[in-house]
Amino acid sequence: MTSGQTLRTAVLIPCYNESASIASVVHTFRESLPGAEVYVYDNNSTDDSAALARDAGATVRREVQQGKGHVVRRMFADVEADIYVLVDGDGTYNAASAPLLINLLLDNQLDMVTATRVETESDAYRTGHRLGNAILTRIVGLVFGHRVSDMLSGYRVFSRRFVKSFPALSTGFEIETELTVHALGLHLPIDEIDTPYRARPFDSPSKLRTLSDGARILATIALLVRDERPLPFFSAVFAFLALVSVGLATPVLIEFMETGLVPRFPTAILATGLMLLAFVSLTSGFILNTVTLGRREMKRLFYLAVLGPPGRNE
Repeated sequence: MTSGQTLRTAVLIPCYNESASIASVVHTFRESLPGAEVYVYDNNSTDDSAALARDAGATVRREVQQGKGHVVRRMFADVEADIYVLVDGDGTYNAASAPLLINLLLDNQLDMVTATRVETESDAYRTGHRLGNAILTRIVGLVFGHRVSDMLSGYRVFSRRFVKSFPALSTGFEIETELTVHALGLHLPIDEIDTPYRARPFDSPSKLRTLSDGARILATIALLVRDERPLPFFSAVFAFLALVSVGLATPVLIEFMETGLVPRFPTAILATGLMLLAFVSLTSGFILNTVTLGRREMKRLFYLAVLGPPGRNE
């Protein structure tokens, strides 16, 4: 990117039944980023969200596969830009913070900047959502590194390099987890900024279901740990199976040493089988760890094949 070229900025807004807020979101982001193209991807809304977004000046497209992950995958594939701003269409995020996020991305040649949510209203964050976010963020931090403090934030800025090399395998609200783990797993340059976070409009209920979606996100984390950190994952399985096996076998061995008999033969067989499974798990961890290193190298090469974010002086 030469100094005479203008960076193309795209604002990407997933939308499902957001008629109470979508027009305002489009207007505020067009005001904060006058040169940006605003895209709203309608995900089978049953209200007039699409029409309201179009009237507000957005380019409206449709994704028929239900789920935020499907929408983000389609957005990242379709839209061509140098800088991507991803934000929910519920009106809870502060459009005025977008230039700050973009400036940080460009000044430090980063690949992702996350808007860390700071409540401006007492009811902006439901208690269950706050607690779940804290727990899930902590779990991901323990496994992949403590570099993100608000893992489930729906407001982020990306470089083209990140967007065009991101696999996007999730289907629903797990997409934020996948975005975070992708960045942490490849040790990409990232940062975050505190931004105001408001409550949704009173006539716009949240689409996030605390328990069911939280369970899906937790399952996604477990799968990502298995795929990206197979040796620790299968070592933990090995340790669990081995401990159970030893616990079952200990009284059998004590009785054999005292009497020379093995009256609890099924228990002995079970303990032996569990120990064999434990070592199979450990062996699988070593094998899959080698495979994962190869996959990570390939992802890194795909990432490097895309032009990186330009610096301010380029």
